[in-house]
Amino acid sequence: MNFFDVHSHIFPPGIAGKVIHELETYYGFRWQGSGLLDDLLRSLRTARIGRSVIFSCATKPAQVVSINNFIHSLQSQYPELLTGFGTLHPDYEDFPAEIRRIRKLGLRGLKFHPDFQQFHIDDPKMMRVYGEVGGSLPMLFHMGDPRTDFSSPVRLARVLERFPHLTLIAAHMGGYTRWDEACEHLVGKPLYMDISSTIRLLTPEKTRKMVLAHGTGRILFASDYPAVGHRKAVEDVLSLGLSEEDNEKIFHGNAEKLFNLVLPEERKIIPAR
Repeated sequence: MNFFDVHSHIFPPGIAGKVIHELETYYGFRWQGSGLLDDLLRSLRTARIGRSVIFSCATKPAQVVSINNFIHSLQSQYPELLTGFGTLHPDYEDFPAEIRRIRKLGLRGLKFHPDFQQFHIDDPKMMRVYGEVGGSLPMLFHMGDPRTDFSSPVRLARVLERFPHLTLIAAHMGGYTRWDEACEHLVGKPLYMDISSTIRLLTPEKTRKMVLAHGTGRILFASDYPAVGHRKAVEDVLSLGLSEEDNEKIFHGNAEKLFNLVLPEERKIIPAR
């Protein structure tokens, strides 16, 4: 089985420890990885992951350019292994120019975390960004939070209704801790869902029902590293008891089609650094 992970966070060495501490405090559990490159590579190697999408979100406009450069540098070091997503901030003024630069850098999508970036998904100023991106770059959104309404499922549904041509990925099966709302507003809609940070909270039985209701052709394997190690993420998906055909779609087939990147038949063993 090949594995294409679409959801790995990575942080620059100077701030990784601080970021992990803040994330653990916010979410209330210990994260399994450090968010550093060496640890990411170890986690991928241990789980025999063939490719992973990587990203980091700008919580301030001034961080946008440096983060995009950082992700591009890592993708350039490991082009056969790492697929970079860029970042934007809702208050970044010249977003059309940065979107063009993101494309020129060869980054393959955009990642947004509305709760940490402090914007509503359907905010009018973000609608301008979505219109500029169009269908050229997939956009992955953190979805759902019990304490805020920035990333509620209904807000992404409104964006999809206005821009049906967008390629959207709703992380955490459309709504971390808000899966009833995800079922109401997103399940069955023409968008992708990634399966990260869902199974251990929602239970395998309920996750399986959501996956089948949405359609396995639009579910993407995702780890949410460093919250979870890649091996544990693989084990969680296997616990759903899906067919071999459905597992092939979820673990790599859907992502290969989405990004037009086919993994090699042989599992790639990542050399230790």
